[in-house]
Amino acid sequence: MARILIVDDSPSQLMGIRRIVEKLGHEALTAEDGSAGVDMAKREKPDLILMDVVMPNLNGFQATRSINRDPGTQHIPIVLVTTKDQDTDRVWGMRQGAKAYITKPFSESELAEVVALLLGSGPEAA
Repeated sequence: MARILIVDDSPSQLMGIRRIVEKLGHEALTAEDGSAGVDMAKREKPDLILMDVVMPNLNGFQATRSINRDPGTQHIPIVLVTTKDQDTDRVWGMRQGAKAYITKPFSESELAEVVALLLGSGPEAA
């Protein structure tokens, strides 16, 4: 079981992603904006972060960059989970240090596959 931090300012998105994460057998931690997400990442050191992009305070790009620049959290893989579906957004997100990029709406199996791959428990990790 991994500890997965979900960062999203939408209560319904937070609840939906949390349900999937827990169904996959993982522990879900949550934060409601980028700033709180960075703080929780530093404090809790989760195994993986699922990060929205469009949020108040720090957006997901800024939060991802902050987490990746901190020696204490830079090892944590981040998946950007967002409605921003332009190629330029995807490229920018990866440049900030994200390991994967999923656009909303997404399927439960799509999220499960990315989580398994990044946690080293997917078929490609064998």
